[in-house]
Amino acid sequence: MIRVTVWNENLHEQTHKEVQNIYPKGIHQAIAEGIAGSDFEVRTATLDQPEHGLTQEVLDQTDVLIWWGHIGHDKVADEIVDRVQQRVWQGMGLIVLHSGHFSKIFKKLMGTSCDLKWREANEKERIWVVDPAHPIAEGLGQYFELEHEEMYGEHFDIPAPDELIFISWFEGGEVFRSGVTYHRGNGKVFYFRPGHETHPTYYNENVLKVISNGIKWAAPVHGERHYYGNHKPLEEIKAK
Repeated sequence: MIRVTVWNENLHEQTHKEVQNIYPKGIHQAIAEGIAGSDFEVRTATLDQPEHGLTQEVLDQTDVLIWWGHIGHDKVADEIVDRVQQRVWQGMGLIVLHSGHFSKIFKKLMGTSCDLKWREANEKERIWVVDPAHPIAEGLGQYFELEHEEMYGEHFDIPAPDELIFISWFEGGEVFRSGVTYHRGNGKVFYFRPGHETHPTYYNENVLKVISNGIKWAAPVHGERHYYGNHKPLEEIKAK
C-alpha cells in the first residue's frame, strides 16, 4: 500500500459558490475519492488544520504528498515548508498540481520563480503525451482533451526537467510543459498542470489516471536508507 496525503489549501471552496458547486467536499476530497483503490491508503489535509495538517507524524507516514494551492501560498508557514522539503530529500514523493507551481515548497525545490503566462477563458486544452514509454503515461492515448480549462503558457520559469512527459496546447494558441519530473535528494517530484478550481477537472478519468500513475512513480523505493555526514572507512587505512 502506498500511503498518500492529499493537501489542499481549501480556501476557494469556502468563499466561491461556483467552486462549492463543483467541489462540494473540496478539491482534496474529489482527488482522494478519484484515486481511491486497492493500491493506495489515502488521507487528506488542509491549510486550516493545526500545522496545516502536515505534522511530522503525518509526513513520516506519507509516501507521496499531493499539493494543491492558489490564493493561500503566503499563508503556509515556512517551518512546514522546510519540514516537507526535508521529507522530500529523505525520499517522500511530491506531486504538485496546477497553481501549486507558485507554492513555497515548489519554488523552494526548483530554485526559480516558477512564473508563467495565464488566461481564464474557458478554452480547450489538448494534452499531448510526448514520452509514451514513461510510467506516468501508462494507459493513455496519444493525447487527451479538457474542453474547458485555464491557460498556462510558456515561458514556464522552471529548471530544465529531468523528464518531459506532457505538453499542452490551448485553443488560444499557447503551449506549455504540463507534465515534468525532477529528482531532489532521495525524493521524486512530479508537476502536473491541469486543475483550475472553476472546472471539474479532477473528475476527468484521464487526469485521475495521470495522478494515480504519478503516485506509483513518485513513491519511495524502500531499501537501505542513505545517510550523510562524517563516515567511517570501509577498509583499513594504512598509516603513512
